[in-house]
Amino acid sequence: MRCSGIVLAGGRSRRMGFDKRRLRLWEPDGPTLLERTCALLAPLCAELIVVLNDPEAWPGLAARLVCDRLPESGALGGLYSGMLAAQHEYCLVVGADMPFLSAALLSAMLAYPRPYQALVPRHAEGLEPLHAIYQRQTHSLIDLLIRNGERRLSAFIERLDAVFLSPEFWSRYDPLQRAFFNLNTPEDVERARALLRDQST
Repeated sequence: MRCSGIVLAGGRSRRMGFDKRRLRLWEPDGPTLLERTCALLAPLCAELIVVLNDPEAWPGLAARLVCDRLPESGALGGLYSGMLAAQHEYCLVVGADMPFLSAALLSAMLAYPRPYQALVPRHAEGLEPLHAIYQRQTHSLIDLLIRNGERRLSAFIERLDAVFLSPEFWSRYDPLQRAFFNLNTPEDVERARALLRDQST
């Protein structure tokens, strides 16, 4: 079934100290992290939306750029903005700071039987709400939550008819268990570079 792809790229990289979206982890002249994320999602989705606060800084990005309507509402507000812009019933949502996204895993998630309101991987440390699929119409619940002062993605998910994917399911498509790795600190960047070096040897 056709779906909308949404990349949440509105974070301010406070802990990183620089714009992590512009990291070039693979080659010095290669794609930025955001460009690579878009390139991976584009073949899987009927449309690709990037939610961010500085669209003028990304004139050549191969996606529809959408400003965050609620920039002080965190990832939940970004999800809301992406869903409002989406054209399809289901939205595949990822963060822009995940260098090891797996096309095989994302494809398996897209093929998972519907209907549901959310399809979210679960692992020992919790849920992965920014590596998930949401039914577009649930944006009305996000609006209600934010109006009531709620900013937690977990509060959104616990109110949905959600399916949680077990490690037994997703590890078949991500055997190295790196798909959910995200970059928040300079130490995370160094770890990602080390993993990429190991992968190429």
